[in-house]
Amino acid sequence: MKSERHNKILEIIAEGQTGTQEELAERLRSCGFSVTQATVSRDIRELNLTKVASSVTGKQVYAVMNSSDIRANTKFLRVLKDGYVSMDHAENILVIKTVSGMAMAVGAALDAMDLPEVVGCIAGDDTVMCAIRTTQDTLNVMKELKKLLELK
Repeated sequence: MKSERHNKILEIIAEGQTGTQEELAERLRSCGFSVTQATVSRDIRELNLTKVASSVTGKQVYAVMNSSDIRANTKFLRVLKDGYVSMDHAENILVIKTVSGMAMAVGAALDAMDLPEVVGCIAGDDTVMCAIRTTQDTLNVMKELKKLLELK
């Protein structure tokens, strides 16, 4: 059932018009899948989806993030740069502030980097919280992100 749902999600987003979890959930329901927002959220994360600007409308829509050499991936870097506002840390918790509505995309991009120091990320609307293994690892991740974002 899960793999069928994942295949249907990929089919739906390939059309390039789904921009919210609610829209995706509604489309899945209309295709006969019984889903909740939490299920759709998990599926988005597991499928490594992110939001990109639609080439047709310019609106943000879901797309599959390619994980091959994700750190050099221009889409990934664009998501980070477009969404990033600021970052700070509290011990081993990295907190990244984003443009409103971009936290999930930035969180997915960070997860896709597959940094061994990052245990996991939780995204809200404009904030991403990353659990990092140690305080020193947090500083190292911040340094790497600053390099990627070309910050001083």
